[in-house]
Amino acid sequence: MNVTQSAAAVDPATHLAHAGVEAARLYLCTDARKDRGDFADFVAAAFAGGVDIIQLRDKGIEAAEELELLAVLKAAAVRFGKLWAVNDRADIAVLSGAPVFHIGQKDLPLAAARTLVNGNAAIGLSSHTPAQVDAAVAAAASPAGLDYFCVGPVWATPTKPGRAAVGLDLVRHAAATAGSVPWFAIGGVDQGNLEQVLDAGARRVVVVRAITEATDPTAAAAALRQVLDSAQ
Repeated sequence: MNVTQSAAAVDPATHLAHAGVEAARLYLCTDARKDRGDFADFVAAAFAGGVDIIQLRDKGIEAAEELELLAVLKAAAVRFGKLWAVNDRADIAVLSGAPVFHIGQKDLPLAAARTLVNGNAAIGLSSHTPAQVDAAVAAAASPAGLDYFCVGPVWATPTKPGRAAVGLDLVRHAAATAGSVPWFAIGGVDQGNLEQVLDAGARRVVVVRAITEATDPTAAAAALRQVLDSAQ
């Protein structure tokens, strides 16, 4: 939690969200899984395998459907004692009571996002350049209170078409400059290259296909988690 936010202004659930983001190691982004029809089972399986935060990120669904899916995600997160996140839409974050809200560089500005969610959600920001990483670190100490940031895409990924890979150098830059601010490496991270990301200085990662395309999501998450935990 940002030091500018008073403890009296933040409810106990929010304290847990901020602490949960700091302690998190494995963050998963998933779509609504309409092609499989197994969203509820999938998110439960991912949490069971050791995922700390699951974000629903699906540009192809309407607000009402997103709220329904978020209710399912919330129920699973509560059952496993984990966190869940909303992407981009502050109104959806507020209405759903999301403990984590994530924005991109071209989404709602951080100060506006903080105004809307107030102290009721931890806020994260995507970053793709050294300047954006530096700005994110500075924002963590600002009144707007950024709670974490992501660095990537480390490798090119179909989930972000048209965005060039930033490579491991940006991961190294974040490791050298972030200090105590929580941050995650994202973009093409999987079991085969996770060690490279950790060697570059990351201790937290966001994954997509490494779990969403796995035959056994629980086993896939557990394998990633084992490597992450061994690096602590």
